Amino acid sequence: MPTPEEKAAFSERLRFAMKRAPEKPQGATDLALHFNLRHHGEHPVSPQTAHKWMSGRTIPTDDKLRTLAEWFKVDVHWLHYGPPPGGTPAVPRPLRRDEKYPLSQESIELASKIEALSPHHRYLVQELIAEFYGDSEHR
Repeated sequence: MPTPEEKAAFSERLRFAMKRAPEKPQGATDLALHFNLRHHGEHPVSPQTAHKWMSGRTIPTDDKLRTLAEWFKVDVHWLHYGPPPGGTPAVPRPLRRDEKYPLSQESIELASKIEALSPHHRYLVQELIAEFYGDSEHR
């Protein structure tokens, strides 16, 4: 049986995954509604159950965890237990403004694609990033 600390940690990861989702559920009722549209198991969840997940009072069963992980595009293990000990987290934590993401093949490819754009399009990408990042000093 999960400890209160494990339930609270699950709740934090769930809320973090919800914030990152393109379709952000707004509370337990919304979470339950959208979850039930995606879950193909026998039993739908109630808003009360979703509230228990969000408040750290319960952790969903494995089939429901899989549905949540697929919906929010996160690793099931990460959602349930957190990052593996000594491993890299499946979902990166948000970085402070003064921190840099580690250089990866994916970031090198993205940077190369941006560099290949015309100056005008690079400017547009830069402005879009500033808008998403909330960098008002850039303007």
